[in-house]
Amino acid sequence: MHTFIKHLIILSLCCSFSASSQWYETQGHARTNDINIELARTKAVENALKKALLVSGASVSSVQQVVNGLLTQDQINIRASGSVNSIELVDEVHSDNLITVTIRADIFPQDKKCFAINFKKSLLITRSNLLQREQASIGEMYSIDKAVMGKLAKQLNQQSSFTKASSILNNKTEFSRLNNSLASDEIAQLTQSLSETTDSQYIMFSEITNLSFDQQATNGWMFWQQGVYPRNFSMTLYLYNGLNGELVWHQGYQDTAPWTFNKRMKVDVNGNVFWQSEYGMMIENIIDNVIKDIDENIMCEPSRGKIIQVQGNQITINLGRDHGLKIGDEFSLLHLTHFTNNSGKSYAGFNVSPYKVRVTKLTRQTATAITPDGSLFGNIQIDDLAVRYEN
Repeated sequence: MHTFIKHLIILSLCCSFSASSQWYETQGHARTNDINIELARTKAVENALKKALLVSGASVSSVQQVVNGLLTQDQINIRASGSVNSIELVDEVHSDNLITVTIRADIFPQDKKCFAINFKKSLLITRSNLLQREQASIGEMYSIDKAVMGKLAKQLNQQSSFTKASSILNNKTEFSRLNNSLASDEIAQLTQSLSETTDSQYIMFSEITNLSFDQQATNGWMFWQQGVYPRNFSMTLYLYNGLNGELVWHQGYQDTAPWTFNKRMKVDVNGNVFWQSEYGMMIENIIDNVIKDIDENIMCEPSRGKIIQVQGNQITINLGRDHGLKIGDEFSLLHLTHFTNNSGKSYAGFNVSPYKVRVTKLTRQTATAITPDGSLFGNIQIDDLAVRYEN
């Protein structure tokens, strides 16, 4: 296999996000009429690279430089930006006046523009874990791990334009035990299992790390408020991609507010009295900040639906009206695949299908889409992906 492009430098202006790179395999075509083979090959590679960048969720404005100069100064006039770590030429076929190349691109999306901004991502919120349970004894706040995440799920659905939240709050997951053991593979398996059973694109885990009291009043508190002490609240949230089990984002939050309840009083953490107290309002302010951070980290991710049925030239995916889809929306199809490089290392990636589909029917949770020209699908099957992006 001939690796002929090392990386691209791409310029654009937008917000910064971090994500893991992913392999995409796709085909590009170019006519050889009146141009030499080298130029035709370059155009075919450009064509394939456009497709790979678009379905990866990256966004292209211009390709400025390629290490060996094959694409130097050539412009890719689509809206995209992202780092292409490497491109490998997998195959090249000449037929009549057409050259077809197959490339495999390792893409690290960054600095994205929000092509998928009108589509909601499905997020499963799990029950938090109270790491130091004894700290909840004052006020008997043992169900705060459930109450906070329930409040987050409710507020997300009320406030967010980019996220559709569901929750599993009655039972705790094994996340904290696995996280404490640095068992990343097992966390990925847990994430993928929850994603599969709940049709969720993202899974959120969390840990409440501190509910302790500051036993002495500090400069921020007045000594004459007898019996009222500052109480801490700290939590860390972890957002995972349900498709591959990779960590997308994590963030810690902490603040302090007066605990205005009697120390012997049992506090209902689901009641209005608690949430209207200074301490409850402080937690609610943290939740507002969490919602903003969740939106910023997933609103520009491509809308990827899992294919749950294939029939003739028709598929059904697990995205629907609740996710912002409309009749006529178009999707590209990705076939999940694995390959081994020359060094024997195995990679998971996507084979970008030549098929596009258009949505013809919608329910709240699903969409039916067909190939506009009636073409039957090749290797597309259940659990492959349909990806929405703007041209």
